[in-house]
Amino acid sequence: MASRAGILLASVLLLSCLAETSYGVLFSTLKQSLIVTASHAEANGTLLKAGEDKISVTWGLNQSLPAGTDSAYKTVTVKLCYAPVSQVDRAWRKTVDNLVKDKTCQHKIVARPYNASMQTFEWTVERDVPTATYFVRAYAYDAAEVAVAYGQNTGAKKDSNLFEVQSITGRHVTLDIVSVCFSAFSVLALAGFFIAEKTRAKSSKRTVGN
Repeated sequence: MASRAGILLASVLLLSCLAETSYGVLFSTLKQSLIVTASHAEANGTLLKAGEDKISVTWGLNQSLPAGTDSAYKTVTVKLCYAPVSQVDRAWRKTVDNLVKDKTCQHKIVARPYNASMQTFEWTVERDVPTATYFVRAYAYDAAEVAVAYGQNTGAKKDSNLFEVQSITGRHVTLDIVSVCFSAFSVLALAGFFIAEKTRAKSSKRTVGN
């Protein structure tokens, strides 16, 4: 009888884990136990250029919480997330409570083994990051890679400590150089053509005159 009860309990726990990983954890159930800050050079205000500018991100456990709060934390992933102002009329950036369906945080900054002390990472904004307003969020995961806690550098309304990213134009420096060289070659070739034509015309006139 005891063995049957044990098997039943194990089955329930297994099904619970499968359901959690298949259907996703609800963001609203996560503990906000991580402290996250994000800083950057403000030579251009809060506007950062993709592929050029950097963000310095710091995260760690809120030390005011009871001991053992982070006992299940194994890894941390820090992500760049869309602020509400950049989600309006953009379903592909929509915030959903179910983390499997949530599209708020699509750009990974860094993933590391969990450490309770404050950790810092400097990240260059990647070239494929689109123009938008962002904030930074960190997720803590357990051994089963299920999200169990989070922290972010903004408040619940996600309207403070935000920054903007300006995407690249899509042109590459090498292409610009090739374009300039090709244009210069075209001008020279055209000039050479006119000179050759004028020389040929003069030669023709001389031949006729003779």
